[in-house]
Amino acid sequence: MAQRRMFSKKIVETDFFMEMSPTAKLLYFYLNMSADDDGFVGNPKTIKLISGATDDDLKILIAKQFIIPFDSGVIVIKDWKIHNYIRNDRYNETQYLEEKKQLVIAENGTYSKVGIPDVIPTVSTGKDRLGKDRLGKSNNTMSDKSDDVIPYSQIISYLNEKTGRSFRTTEAHKRFIKARWNEDYKLDDFKKVVDNKVADWTGKTINGQPAEKYLQPSTLFGTKFDNYLNQAPMHQEQAQPYDDLGLPF
Repeated sequence: MAQRRMFSKKIVETDFFMEMSPTAKLLYFYLNMSADDDGFVGNPKTIKLISGATDDDLKILIAKQFIIPFDSGVIVIKDWKIHNYIRNDRYNETQYLEEKKQLVIAENGTYSKVGIPDVIPTVSTGKDRLGKDRLGKSNNTMSDKSDDVIPYSQIISYLNEKTGRSFRTTEAHKRFIKARWNEDYKLDDFKKVVDNKVADWTGKTINGQPAEKYLQPSTLFGTKFDNYLNQAPMHQEQAQPYDDLGLPF
C-alpha cells in the first residue's frame, strides 16, 4: 500500500463536508490515509480509535455517504477515485474482492453499491439533539427530504419579520435550511432560533460592528443551529457589548 494519499478540494471543501463535526472530518482523513489502493479499509473501528473519533462520527460518515459499509465490516471511500489516481505500475489490487464486486463506478468517479441509488440520506435518531449531525437508526432507511415538504418561504419570511430584513429564498439560503431540516428540525425550531438570537444579539456589538448583522440565514441556520436552539433565554440586564458571540468563524 502506498504511503501517500491525496485529497480533492471538490470533496473536502464542500459545505456538506465542512458542516460535519471536527472529529468526523478527522476520521475521514484517517480512513483515507489507511485505505488500500482501491479505497478499502478493513479495520474502520480500529482507525476510529486511533483518530480519537466516536461511533457517532463513523455513523455520520456512513449516513452522509462519504464512506460505504459492507456486511463484512469493511468500508470503502466513496470518492476514492476522485481523491487518488494510482499508476498501474504502483497499483496493488485490494484483498477485499467480494466487496469490490458489489461496487460500480459512476462517470464522475464515485463508488456506489450495485442496485442502490446514489442519494444523500438524512441523518435522524430518537436521541435528543446532538449539537451536530444527527444519526439514523438504520442506514438502509435514510432518504433525503423532498423540497416539497420544506417550508423555505415560511422560515425566511419569519426571519424577515423579526429582523426587518428582506432576505429572499435563494438557493444558498435554502441549502442551509435543508441541511437542518434533514436533521429532523422543524418549523418551530427555526422560529425559536430566530427568536433566541434576535433577543440575544439586538443592541450588541462584535468588534465594533452591530451584532444584528449576523441575523442572517448562513449564521442562524449553520452548524451552530442546535446551540442557538437550546441556549438559555437572555435577560435584558445581561445585554452588553462583547466580542465573542459564538459565531462560526
